[in-house]
Amino acid sequence: MKFHKKTTLALLLAGALVPVYATASASALENRAAQTFSSAEKGGQSRVSWGLWLQQQIEQHPDIIAAKAAVNARLSMADGKDKRLYNPELATEFEQEGANDNFALGINQTIDWWDKRSVRMKQGDYDRLAVGQEYKQLLQEKTAEVLHSLVKWQSVNSLAELARSQEEQLNTLLNLVEQRQLSGDLSQVDAELAYLSLSQKLNTTAQAQAQLQQVEADLGQLLPGWSAASGQIPERLWSLGDVNNPVNLDNHPGIVAAKARWQALKQQAVIARLETRADPTFGLSAGKSGGDDVVALSFSMPLNINNDFSDEARAANQEAASVEALYRSVIRKQQFSLQASQAVFLEYQKKYQRWLDVMQGRAERTSRLLAAQWQSGDISTSEYLLALQQRSEGLQAGIELRTAYQGAKIDWLLQTGEIDLVIKQLPAVSPLLIPYK
Repeated sequence: MKFHKKTTLALLLAGALVPVYATASASALENRAAQTFSSAEKGGQSRVSWGLWLQQQIEQHPDIIAAKAAVNARLSMADGKDKRLYNPELATEFEQEGANDNFALGINQTIDWWDKRSVRMKQGDYDRLAVGQEYKQLLQEKTAEVLHSLVKWQSVNSLAELARSQEEQLNTLLNLVEQRQLSGDLSQVDAELAYLSLSQKLNTTAQAQAQLQQVEADLGQLLPGWSAASGQIPERLWSLGDVNNPVNLDNHPGIVAAKARWQALKQQAVIARLETRADPTFGLSAGKSGGDDVVALSFSMPLNINNDFSDEARAANQEAASVEALYRSVIRKQQFSLQASQAVFLEYQKKYQRWLDVMQGRAERTSRLLAAQWQSGDISTSEYLLALQQRSEGLQAGIELRTAYQGAKIDWLLQTGEIDLVIKQLPAVSPLLIPYK
């Protein structure tokens, strides 16, 4: 069976239409993702790290802006606890006694006898710590959400590119089938099989493109300055942080915030106990009475007889004990979440690396081998199409494995409570082309 050189070359080109993803090593794969960003505030002249660019983008999100406003409100409440408890009171008195006008002007001041203010100040410190750590935790969760979205975009973009490549391959194959059919080498059945495969791939390509558009729209909502040509995750992120090293969760923002809330309520319980002790009020007044100058001192003390506020103090102690239990629960939950995320990441890392080792250079070689066997008549058109589909599924499996591996790494970084520190380690690098183009 003989073919023209042009036909053979077309077959080889059809087999070569494979994504770069199928043949690249792990480092070469993700080395395309690094990016440089310019600071808009400095006229686009200064280069900033990718992590700083990402942080600036996230801080523009309405959820973060709203959270920051709520944080400022709670910080103002905490600042109010630093102030003195009692303001002075101005007292006046006027009476007419016969021909004399009697009057007095005085000032009263309640004294914080039991130093409740110092306890409130400690409570304010814990409130500020809790608010700051809760905001930090929110930022980390939003960062992880954005990174997951970027990984999803990369995956969907790769799948769309794979679908386009397979569509082009089938178009080329269909042209060759029609040529061979005219020469009598293939039957009408072979042409119909090629048409059916192409029609299926057209649907796959359309769905992949639609999903890509939706993911890009979602990213635009999360990151105002994102575009397909910029904002891709640098490859170095996947090598930062040793998952095998022990993680100290003492500084995890969720745990620190829970502990600070517990400590704040402990101080509230102290305040409640102090509220059972009344504070005295002293007063000084001066005026005239019957034409004579009068200076008077006054003293008053509430008598906690009808209500000694012991129920409130007991309730505050019980609430503090409840929050302490929640704090212990947060520690336990975080420890198990970290262990689970570590195990998931290691499993996906192993399988993804194994896939890379297995598929290293094989996708292109397989395509060329199949084209050559179909050309020589060793396999039928239906067998050839089935093999192409299996090859496509193998490449798709690799894309899905990479997505799961990177997503697991993001989850692990989030559980360590240090995802923000890792992001800040990403340097500014030269912009590269969009992956898999």
